[in-house]
Amino acid sequence: QVQIVESGGGLVQPGGSLRLSCIASGSIPNIVSMGWYRQAPGKQRALVAIITSGGNTNYADSVKGRFTISRDGAKNTMSLQMNSLKPEDTAVYYCKVLSLVPPPYWGQGTQVTVSS
Repeated sequence: QVQIVESGGGLVQPGGSLRLSCIASGSIPNIVSMGWYRQAPGKQRALVAIITSGGNTNYADSVKGRFTISRDGAKNTMSLQMNSLKPEDTAVYYCKVLSLVPPPYWGQGTQVTVSS
């Protein structure tokens, strides 16, 4: 059975850093990409960053230069290093795993709160 588990969220002051991790366990053949999405209260879930099986990355404009996504393909793990955090980064962050076999897999989310 496939499980997607995020960790690393928490409360941090503006300007601080957090590192989120995602572990995908179980059999997930032919992973195409892994990505981080976030959903703030009253807003739709939106892409934060994505990394393909080939190592290509893409970021939302709002996080470019501050967030870095990385992946260990052999272990099906993914991380998101978040620096210079802002209050507007406050959201629940979700890990998404996309393979050649739909549907995609989602984790339960981890809360990130940026506040003084």
